[in-house]
Amino acid sequence: MAGENRTLREWLMAALVATAILLVCRYIFFAPYQVKGESMYPTLKGNELLIVNKFIYKIKEPKYGEIVVFHSTKDKDFIKRVIGLPGDHIKITNGKLFRNEKEVGESYIANQIDPSTSFEEVVVPKGEIYVLGDNRPHSEDSRAIGPVDEKEVVGRAELVLMPFSQMQLLEP
Repeated sequence: MAGENRTLREWLMAALVATAILLVCRYIFFAPYQVKGESMYPTLKGNELLIVNKFIYKIKEPKYGEIVVFHSTKDKDFIKRVIGLPGDHIKITNGKLFRNEKEVGESYIANQIDPSTSFEEVVVPKGEIYVLGDNRPHSEDSRAIGPVDEKEVVGRAELVLMPFSQMQLLEP
């Protein structure tokens, strides 16, 4: 009887430790995020469940091409691609994106941008990033909301978890 109680206590302790580890991972390191809308099409179709690395930007800075989740000024989270870092000069001329006077190749964008589309040059302020959706004609991004304060970035999208048929690692 005493052995059974000891075994039960050990199992309960193991379950408590496992739960604590899962909670720490969930609230400090990783979080699930539901994609809504098609602003990141074709990379993300909409309605995917992502795993977001919440810890990565505590130890390193965002990089070009990474897909980030951030708190927007509209009381909801957005997901976009990092296009500009602090000090960068960003503009769109004749439908082409330029960073620091060099054209940026963007194989991930959904539609050819209308060649008549232009956007005045902006300089990304210190402590902020410039983000754009992959589906430019249907994306509310830094062109409309301005650069994003790095403090508002939740994390980097790492994995499409669901639907299972679209499971993939997200790489810049």
